[in-house]
Amino acid sequence: MLDTFLFSRHWVVRQETELPGRPPSSQPQATRVSAVDVEETIADLTPIVGANLRRLRVKRGLSLERMAKASGVSRAMLGQIELGQSTPTINVVWKIARALDVSFSTLITARTAPSAAIVRRERAKLLTSQDGSFTSRALFPFDQPRNVEFYELNLAANSLEVADPHPPGTTENLVVTSGSLELTVNSEQHRLGSGDAIFFAADVPHSYRNPGTSATTMYLVMTYTNKTG
Repeated sequence: MLDTFLFSRHWVVRQETELPGRPPSSQPQATRVSAVDVEETIADLTPIVGANLRRLRVKRGLSLERMAKASGVSRAMLGQIELGQSTPTINVVWKIARALDVSFSTLITARTAPSAAIVRRERAKLLTSQDGSFTSRALFPFDQPRNVEFYELNLAANSLEVADPHPPGTTENLVVTSGSLELTVNSEQHRLGSGDAIFFAADVPHSYRNPGTSATTMYLVMTYTNKTG
């Protein structure tokens, strides 16, 4: 997610890209995100996920042991996340969200409610996959959980990101803006190029594969059936 999608499963996923024939100082600044920026976004997001996990777990009367069994995430890892000692990957956040029956944004949203919010690129919350090949950048304010979420996803060349089924009724509307994509939904494969879009039920197993030699950029609108939080 895709710049990688979370969201930072590692955390960088957007790398600085220089254009041929132009000195670094003349490169477009909008696409330049430094390692320092990435580390700062990780520090910002870690306590938010931990606080939301603990709040929702306690609200549902779940012990760490029961939460571990429901999510497939170890008790030790859940404890570290709640204490802000470990930053979860995108897949881990999805597993927790599914076990708690909440939207992805519920776990990464700070519970404040400003009337308006600008999502600056350099302060974006990034989530990444385990190997850093997939990144996700949320394009909506982290002010409250919502039924519709908007993301920018980036998938490295010749990479695969496998997604677990999302909560029942969840749909994804995805458009590829650069590169190519092989999207598999419940064993049915769809090939998309730049400018192509697809709408599909995301409550079944699905995966994103970049078969090309350059990174693929996508924009995703995810919609949940019920309001969660």
